[in-house]
Amino acid sequence: MSPTATDVDVWFTEHLHLEDDTLRAARERAGGAGLPDIAVAPAQGAFLATLARLAGARRVLEVGTLGGYSTIWLARAVGARGLVTTLEIDPHHAEVARSCVDQAGVGDRVEIVLGPALETLPTVAGPLDLVFVDADKENNAGYVRAALPLCRPGALVVVDNVVRGGRVADPGDDSPTVRGVREVVELVAADPRLEGATALQVVDRKGWDGVLLATVTG
Repeated sequence: MSPTATDVDVWFTEHLHLEDDTLRAARERAGGAGLPDIAVAPAQGAFLATLARLAGARRVLEVGTLGGYSTIWLARAVGARGLVTTLEIDPHHAEVARSCVDQAGVGDRVEIVLGPALETLPTVAGPLDLVFVDADKENNAGYVRAALPLCRPGALVVVDNVVRGGRVADPGDDSPTVRGVREVVELVAADPRLEGATALQVVDRKGWDGVLLATVTG
């Protein structure tokens, strides 16, 4: 039998040592607490951390905390003097995430803000070096629009789950999540404050999806 995308994802995770015991424990703790298994895969977490380091990020905004798995990757990347502000609407998710980031030893550089992100996002202090949007897809454009004034020139904006198993390109699919993805793509393409936009398709243990990336011009 030919290897599957999951097999390849696991192979790279193991051979590149992408997930250490701390990250594995955070993922398992979130699962044990009943959180959905929708966190980024280890390879994508490493990709996010690499982007943050390449951007020299010290202030990161994450929209959608879940159990704090991607938060840990980003918190490690910003270093001891950095700060990751992560917005979460679900109190249980926020509680689990706080436990996970504290157990990972990065709790002092993580601020978890509870409440609807469109309401709490304007209270976030900038300037931001990187924005990672991974929450409800229906509000993708709203999150990016609200984050842009907080970003410094050269900041990176990353929006997760934009391929939706190919559904984004299906003209017959008008579901709310797909509409949300199309709206943020249209925003990124049209907004003069953003440049260098691209989308990368990703196939891993989570299936077929991808990320949208753009740079803030100022």
